[in-house]
Amino acid sequence: MSKWLLTVLFLIGSVFLTRLIPFSSFFRYLDTTIHEFGHAAVTLLLSGKVMYIELYADHSGVTKSMITRPWSMIPIGLAGYMTASLFAWMLFALYSRGLQKQGLAAVTGLAALTLVLFVRNGYGMLWLIGFVALNVVVLLWGNQTIIKWYYLLIAFLTLEESMVGSLYLLYLGVNHPRQAGDATLLDQATGVPAVVWGLWFTVFSLWCAKRALQCFFGRSRRKQGLNLQGGMR
Repeated sequence: MSKWLLTVLFLIGSVFLTRLIPFSSFFRYLDTTIHEFGHAAVTLLLSGKVMYIELYADHSGVTKSMITRPWSMIPIGLAGYMTASLFAWMLFALYSRGLQKQGLAAVTGLAALTLVLFVRNGYGMLWLIGFVALNVVVLLWGNQTIIKWYYLLIAFLTLEESMVGSLYLLYLGVNHPRQAGDATLLDQATGVPAVVWGLWFTVFSLWCAKRALQCFFGRSRRKQGLNLQGGMR
């Protein structure tokens, strides 16, 4: 069986399994936060102005910004989904090196930075405060096992949401191209159809998911190898 097919099957299985975990919906807002932070960060890098970010109860979000260069809409439009996919990969890369605490600290820092600098609607602020507070509690008082499984929950949910979000955007690009969010904006900025952008985000997120799962399974194989070596001494 090909590695790509294994990646897809594992993601499908993870989507169903993690939804059985109580309160898993709470953590799905992290992907939205990362997505909108990506838009905001690239806007600032290109000398634009971020007015605000809003996070909504249906797991969606919006970044309101002002730009002076029309072409900058292209990298800003690309940033959301691609940042979310890359961030999920980064979480697994840190896990593969045993850096769960550092990864959780990075997630907490990003959420806190987004809260302080950008988010202004009540629901978004409340969720970010709760998420940051929960992370701080886990970091300060959780043992190694708790931190590991808490971190993996966040990592897998972020990976899944980045993939599912891209697939849904592709669906909108095919069936409702004028309502396909970032893909519609990129269509308007470039003339390239929304469905093409939806396909690009889907392929990119799948590639990042494959690399992320390689990190996850690679650590498991290394631990098994160490255990075998320890047993042979």
